[in-house]
Amino acid sequence: MMKIPSDASPIWRFCCILSGALRPLVCSLQVEGAERVPSTGGVVLACNHPGGMDVITLAYASPRQVFYMAKQELFDIHPALTFLIYRLGAFPVNRGARDTAAIDYSLQLLREGRVLGMFPEGTRNRGQPLGRGRSGTVRVALEAGVPVVPAAVLGVPDLHKNWYHPLKWTRMSVHFGEPLWFPPGDMARASKYTAEVMYAIARMMPPELRGRYK
Repeated sequence: MMKIPSDASPIWRFCCILSGALRPLVCSLQVEGAERVPSTGGVVLACNHPGGMDVITLAYASPRQVFYMAKQELFDIHPALTFLIYRLGAFPVNRGARDTAAIDYSLQLLREGRVLGMFPEGTRNRGQPLGRGRSGTVRVALEAGVPVVPAAVLGVPDLHKNWYHPLKWTRMSVHFGEPLWFPPGDMARASKYTAEVMYAIARMMPPELRGRYK
């Protein structure tokens, strides 16, 4: 079972324990480089985005609680679900538009010393090669003056397929890279820094999944 983050909320701790109990029934999970995530201070985790379970897998592997932006539609389904999502550290964002409220809250979390999970590709690639990185992830880190830790989650597409085959066991892994520090506020080079983050993510993935970042 993974070590429960010391900075985690009670409901996050409960979900870690529950995930740890259920995980051996569906998959194996190898985690490499978790010690590279700074133990204190604001951090942006920049991860590839193969599918829905990457959010849970990355969060479970992280040595600290991870906060995420989540699409606004999830908060409109049912009050009970909304309550749970908020308590798990997720907050709404309106996709397809510049949501200044979500960006401001992201910066607030980072300045409070929290860990923010972001996906530079912007949309799920569903197991396809790594897509083009967008600069929003790096811009948030630059504005907050915090490091970016690249991360790669592997095996999610297989896990999704194996839901229909309960007896199949999925091999999964999460890899954390060295923290990348960029000059705070240097927005003019955001595209260059984004490429550096994407190459760092790609290096932790199989060659066939690196896409344009081989």
